[in-house]
Amino acid sequence: MAKDNITEVVKELMVKPEQIRNIGIVAHIDHGKTTLTDNLLAGAGMMSEELAGKQLAMDFVAQEQERGITIYSANVSMVHTVGGKDYLINLIDTPGHVDFGGDVTRAMRAVDGVIVVADAVEGCMPQTETVLRQALKERVRPLLFINKVDRMIKELKLTPQQMEERFKSIITEVNVLIQKYAEKEYGSKYTVNVMDGSVAFGSALRNWAISVPKMRETGISFKDIIDMTESGQEKGLAKKTPLHAVVLEMVIKHLPDPLQAQNYRVEKIWPGEHDSPIAQSMKKCDPNGHLAGIVTKIYPDPHAGYVATVRIMSGKIRSGQELSLIGSKKHEKIQQVSIYKGAQRITMDEVVAGNIVGIVGLKSAFSGETLAEADYAIPAFESIKHIFEPVVTKAVEPKQPKQLAKLIEFLRKTSREDPTMKVQINEDTGEYLVSGLGELHIDAKIERPLKDAEIDVSVSPPIVIYKESVKQHTGEPVEGKSPNRHNRFYMVAEPLEEKVLRAMTLGEIPSDIEIKKKDLELIDKLVDLGMERDEIKKIKLIHNRNIFIDNTHGVTAILEVMEMLKQSFVEAMNEGPLAREPCTGIKVKIVDAKLHEDAIHRGPAQVIPAVRRATRQAMIDGKAFILEPKQVIRIDVPSEQLSGAMKEVQNRRGQILEMNEERGATVIKAKLPVAEMFGFNSALKSGTGGQGFFWLIDVVYEPLIKELSQKVINHIRQRKGITSEEEPEDAE
Repeated sequence: MAKDNITEVVKELMVKPEQIRNIGIVAHIDHGKTTLTDNLLAGAGMMSEELAGKQLAMDFVAQEQERGITIYSANVSMVHTVGGKDYLINLIDTPGHVDFGGDVTRAMRAVDGVIVVADAVEGCMPQTETVLRQALKERVRPLLFINKVDRMIKELKLTPQQMEERFKSIITEVNVLIQKYAEKEYGSKYTVNVMDGSVAFGSALRNWAISVPKMRETGISFKDIIDMTESGQEKGLAKKTPLHAVVLEMVIKHLPDPLQAQNYRVEKIWPGEHDSPIAQSMKKCDPNGHLAGIVTKIYPDPHAGYVATVRIMSGKIRSGQELSLIGSKKHEKIQQVSIYKGAQRITMDEVVAGNIVGIVGLKSAFSGETLAEADYAIPAFESIKHIFEPVVTKAVEPKQPKQLAKLIEFLRKTSREDPTMKVQINEDTGEYLVSGLGELHIDAKIERPLKDAEIDVSVSPPIVIYKESVKQHTGEPVEGKSPNRHNRFYMVAEPLEEKVLRAMTLGEIPSDIEIKKKDLELIDKLVDLGMERDEIKKIKLIHNRNIFIDNTHGVTAILEVMEMLKQSFVEAMNEGPLAREPCTGIKVKIVDAKLHEDAIHRGPAQVIPAVRRATRQAMIDGKAFILEPKQVIRIDVPSEQLSGAMKEVQNRRGQILEMNEERGATVIKAKLPVAEMFGFNSALKSGTGGQGFFWLIDVVYEPLIKELSQKVINHIRQRKGITSEEEPEDAE
């Protein structure tokens, strides 16, 4: 495809949904995503074939080039000819490091299919599992590309039979993960199969790939691949079976077009009425229907201001159009609509449903925002939630008071661009607290950009976020009196059913929602998980995996104060009684209330403090306790260096979960408290002669051991400036 012709061809193709594929490239770190993307760009005539695999064209941010890793997801639209027919491929290259997994989660909302890249030598790694979880959570179909096959030949010296066994092992592992994380009806549909060509093998660095259908077509065997690789004929191999041709054939054949995908994805990602006109318009990917779009990424452009990446599900977006931002409750005018070409954007007059576009002019948009026509509001899309929560916090303060305004503006922009980065102000200490998925996340998205912006700040050592919960039912209701003594509220707290909490943690049911009577599917799920149907009907709010229930009977004016009761519940759950840490897994019930007959005497200043205090005391009576975050990690270490790795785990209150021997290396699965993980990477390197590596598998919260509990509570209270008089009593 000639470069100067691309824009015109894109315009023709973007109105033909059956000739569009919206895809992502996902993988564990260093398995070759960006190198694979280079090959696809070269195949589309957008970069030199000689540089493909070396240029890393989608890592165009200076920090990515310096660190040698992808930090930000990057979009590109390209035209490829497959089987004599042109196709528009809207591709998103995503980060592989777990600390930047939020970018992967947001990208999954925009795409319909992904190519999962797995290193032929390393196989399935922790982040391979994580990205599959993220894709399947959004009903995104996976394909598998096994990369770095040249390493199997040159380094491991495997025979064709051994290579086939290795491939089978990786494919089986990927399919086990798909069956584990996909919804029941999609598990078997989404598994990959080497015989039908939904699996390909190759070397992105050497620009070649092969699949079983391609082997049949070309007559190339594994033995031929081994011979050509060993004899230095990889350029010839890349000419015979170029990577982009094999991978794109796989994409066109096995991944859905927007018309097919939206038909089954809409009901997963949009909570509105599924027989409504807008739902039908989205399912049909109707370019003439009312507009429905979702913002999946926000990033600053030095020339244009903020650019919003948008997946259009229905209707069309045109330059100069006024849009309704459903979440922000604002109307804003679009200045420019464009398609992506890596670091550049190509301006378009309008773009229709089924495409991924860049929009300039939306000042209030955020990742997850729903876009509609100014005069046709629609229910918002489900919020985009990452599977891990921020577990590391640092306090930042400007060294010069005059830079405070610049710091606040910077933090506001960062939290808008990356919603997995939480920013809050500690009212008591005046500190600005930033919480991220790990130390690298905060360093790359906060500390380094602050330095580049010449904002001089003091950064605290890492702070761990703990959680608070309860062990048992409160017993007798706790009374909360309003300051004017005219209103009384009676509260109890108890642990949430374990199955319900687990379903919220896994994202199977929402952990933040106001349940309505028409949410029959959610109500049935909660019944299946062990809650009483009568109790479910009384749920007023779910917040941060805590449930608020109205168990009152015949209390006059209770509905008039209900919004204040909900706000009190939210405030109490955001800051628990022990150390003002977030709460989780608690069921809070209001069982009775005595309210003043005059509304003026039961305003927010009377209701909120009374209910908040009673809720916190109910938690204390329910044996409130602290949960600490722990990271489940995989450590790879040569067997002769095993003792050094084991020592590091044991010295940090770690627990060995399992150990396996793999090709002269030991793989350890361990669980360590996040509070003990700081500096772990360098200590592991030091203890294993630089040969130990670790990766995050999961984050879990578990009760803090009793010997440490009070010490941790006291430390947090001291840090936050909480005086002992602020709560009725301390933990047991």
